[in-house]
Amino acid sequence: MRIGVAQLNPTVGDLEGNLALALDAYEQLVGQGADIVVFPELFLCGYPPRDLLHKENFLKDSSSVLQQFAKQTGPTPALLGFPESAPGGNGDIFNAAAWCEDSTIKQVFRKRLLPTYDVFDESRYFKPGSCSLLREYSGLRIAVTICEDIWNLAAPKYSADPLDEIAKHSPGLLINLSASPWFSGKEKKRKELVQKVAQKVACPVTYINTVGGNDELIFDGTSTTVNQSGKIIAESKAFEEHICIHDLSDDQVHATSESSDMSRLQSALTLGIRDYAQKSGFSKVLIGLSGGIDSAVTAALAVEAMGADNVMGISLPSSISSEHSKDDAMALAENLGIAYHTIPIESLVTAATTELSFLFEGKAIDVTEENLQARSRGLLLMAISNKFGSLLLTTGNKSELAVGYCTLYGDMCGGLAVISDVPKTQVFELARHLNRDQTRIPVNTIEKPPSAELRPDQKDSDSLPDYEVLDGILKAYVEEGKSSSSIIDSGYEEEITRKVIRLVDLNEYKRNQAAPGLKTTPLAFGIGRRIPIVQKYQN
Repeated sequence: MRIGVAQLNPTVGDLEGNLALALDAYEQLVGQGADIVVFPELFLCGYPPRDLLHKENFLKDSSSVLQQFAKQTGPTPALLGFPESAPGGNGDIFNAAAWCEDSTIKQVFRKRLLPTYDVFDESRYFKPGSCSLLREYSGLRIAVTICEDIWNLAAPKYSADPLDEIAKHSPGLLINLSASPWFSGKEKKRKELVQKVAQKVACPVTYINTVGGNDELIFDGTSTTVNQSGKIIAESKAFEEHICIHDLSDDQVHATSESSDMSRLQSALTLGIRDYAQKSGFSKVLIGLSGGIDSAVTAALAVEAMGADNVMGISLPSSISSEHSKDDAMALAENLGIAYHTIPIESLVTAATTELSFLFEGKAIDVTEENLQARSRGLLLMAISNKFGSLLLTTGNKSELAVGYCTLYGDMCGGLAVISDVPKTQVFELARHLNRDQTRIPVNTIEKPPSAELRPDQKDSDSLPDYEVLDGILKAYVEEGKSSSSIIDSGYEEEITRKVIRLVDLNEYKRNQAAPGLKTTPLAFGIGRRIPIVQKYQN
């Protein structure tokens, strides 16, 4: 059987646009001789639709678009993910897939297992399905599952496993429609899972995943077909749309394309920037360039995503800014070929300080004056963003965001936090990777000690432990949920560990006001981590 894999990039809520993509892909794949055409999970409405599902006409409009698609199908069937309003109008909604053939919806499959963890909240919206997951077609018994339906094999969370039911019917093919968000290492876990599924149900498996960025989530595609022993037959491209045939009759075992961790991270962040901007209606982006590594990496990724002509860099030096930082910012802009402007903020900071002097009289200079610089920059960058209709990208990394080493309404101003889920140590790795074939980021930017430059001779190490230590503690505490005692027992100094954990807990309020950030790790700050702002639990 020749499976037409329509690995496409839908936009959430763009029903007509997604319909057009589906019809075009169906026509292409039928022309290529596909025996069946398969689309990702909830393709018609985009994933995740979240509370759009509660809008008065959303489900009705989704159904109308599905009917339009079905009417355009011929004898080659198509499996298309959509949100289904339960027949009878009782208010139930299903995460479903429609088997469309000969201008008709022949059968509907409903997702059985509804994830409610990390970024997933499907039990809020959907009811679990109970209808058949099987269909006979062209002499073959085909099982149809939707994303989580196969994941219980990897990490049992549910009392019933659809794969047990499917295996009893000895299918000739299992198809899984997915919208599986990417994070570093996810592809390996997913491939291993698909291979185990094939072995469990003793048949080939085609796993089709969506691609693209929707809000903070990035979908990598990498749709995969394996034979019944779990060997990879075909694999679609990563981080881009790919309309292609996965041929079950191919008896060759295909080696998958391997890329480095940094290459995948670069591709993911580039895709995330492009889709967040373009799907939100922005054609240009704006970045404050400090001469530091975070803004440099963000700018280099933005150029790859949007093109140099659509990126503007703004240097906002204060009286404290070093000459080498100003030089590094200019050199970066020249290397990247982007528009570049310098706007000194000294007069703005002086004006604010003067106006506040009567109220602050007798009080020592402290972080307040430091933050005035960051907030002056935020004020100007947001004004430029408004005037030019450019999306302002924030440049803070995960390490800084975790411990509050950032200024609310200052450097946190912006519409998208590009590297907010990238630890500082990984930012350095990514910078070197971006320079692998040409110097994009000035070498001095990578080699000099990191500094916020909000006071004379300031270095990050004045306030924070070495980033290798900090990132190790943060990974254990934030991503792995380890307690302070466990982290200390693993070898980290007690004083440093308790200080870092206290900073993480104290700065929840900042993260709740941060721009949405692109998810690149198993647990990012954002919708996947819901810690109360006001809480007293000490871990």
